[in-house]
Amino acid sequence: MGLLGNFGKKEEPELAEVFDQRRPSNVEAMNQVHRKSVSNRGLTGASALTVKQSIFPITLVTILFFLWGFAYGLLDVLNAKFQNSLGITAAKAGGLQGAYFGAYLIGPPTYSGWIVRKFGYRWTFITGLCIYGVGALMFWPSAVYRSFGGFCGSLFIVGSGLSTLETSANPFIATCGPPRLSEFRLELSQSFQAIGSVMAPLLASRVFFKNTEPTDLSNVQWTYLGIAAFVFLLAVVFYFAPIPEVTDADMALQAEQCSGLTGYVDKPLKKQFKLFFGVAAQFCYVGAQVGVAAQFIKYSVESANISDAAASDRYAIGQGLFAIGRFAAAGLMMVIKPRWVLLAFMTGVMIFICCAMGVKGEGGVAMLSLVLFFESCVFPTIFTLSIRGLGRHTKRGSSWIVAAVSGGALFPSLTGLVADHKDYHIAMCVPLIGFFVAFAFPIYLNTVCAQELDGFRESKIGYHDEDGLAIGDIKHEERRASVVNEEKGVSPMEKEVSY
Repeated sequence: MGLLGNFGKKEEPELAEVFDQRRPSNVEAMNQVHRKSVSNRGLTGASALTVKQSIFPITLVTILFFLWGFAYGLLDVLNAKFQNSLGITAAKAGGLQGAYFGAYLIGPPTYSGWIVRKFGYRWTFITGLCIYGVGALMFWPSAVYRSFGGFCGSLFIVGSGLSTLETSANPFIATCGPPRLSEFRLELSQSFQAIGSVMAPLLASRVFFKNTEPTDLSNVQWTYLGIAAFVFLLAVVFYFAPIPEVTDADMALQAEQCSGLTGYVDKPLKKQFKLFFGVAAQFCYVGAQVGVAAQFIKYSVESANISDAAASDRYAIGQGLFAIGRFAAAGLMMVIKPRWVLLAFMTGVMIFICCAMGVKGEGGVAMLSLVLFFESCVFPTIFTLSIRGLGRHTKRGSSWIVAAVSGGALFPSLTGLVADHKDYHIAMCVPLIGFFVAFAFPIYLNTVCAQELDGFRESKIGYHDEDGLAIGDIKHEERRASVVNEEKGVSPMEKEVSY
């Protein structure tokens, strides 16, 4: 932890230097195009972006979320084609998941976390897309030579690209705009990712591979080639797109501006206990979620005594409920505190995973489908609530939470191991353990961190005042200081001298 914790530490600003430098306005943040790189220690003016200013960049990254979800959903189908063609056993299939999710353990705490702090969000998006594209291209020779090792290596590279994208996309969405809407923005954006994940398998089975043999990999090769070409094109789009850079200096300034509401005090990273708990909760939650998803079809076959095809249809319904749940949670967050929403959804997960262990038949499948529904909001909400109040440590803390996705490499194999020795109903005790650890996190948030989290939700930074100026922006503060000076009878000349 010490080595990873200090990797790229010099890119984080000290609090004193944040307040010693000139403060740009949010208009400058939108007009300044950082196509080379941006100093993470410098202010850009993006700490007080308005909803209007953030709509376009958020929409662009949300499109990335959708395409990313689509590619991820398609990846499951393509992986299944490879497994059928190469005769990959269930044990080896666990190795494939280990290769993919193992990349999350390596990238975010090291190179991708360093890139986002050293060069900014734009270049991290571009780097992640390029790595993803290279991984997709590597599937072509893997298919030609029918190499399991090549397939694992390709999946590792794809996982490296997607983990790099997550290291940039999640904190960018969370910080680009008024802080009170942070959870809503990420929840809504990831809702479109869920839609992409649902659409991809349906199109794959009905369009891409409709008339192909189970062992025919020719369409798989061309599909991966198409994915690679598309993500490379998307990297070019991100190079030219007007994306504001939100630095750790901007987040330190924003945290200080909210301190009256939140009680924020700048602390070293080693004392950010909420972050550490969030990382542990995310690791266990993602592992449990992937464990449920990986065994859903086998569980359905065992529970309801149905065919694999019918079980796949049930899983598609579960994925649809997952997407619906994300939109529902996003709507709830506009009227209900996100910490309450997270607690309610995690309670639902705990109730229905226990029911899924005890109920047989179609009822058991329905219980597990409801687990997917209540899982929907957990990942993005844990993410945003964990980075609340990190200030100058926001990007490094975000990379650690993304690294926690590596839990998906551990839990599915453990769940499968229990299923091999017992049955799939009892095997759900493994995800239950992971969900229990994650369930403790919203309890901690609602009892220990309530004032801090509610303070950010009450903040008006990024909203317009009666003069049409963005609250928290330097123009607003200059105007407010001018009004105060006029009320005190201070002349403009006196104001300049005193300033």
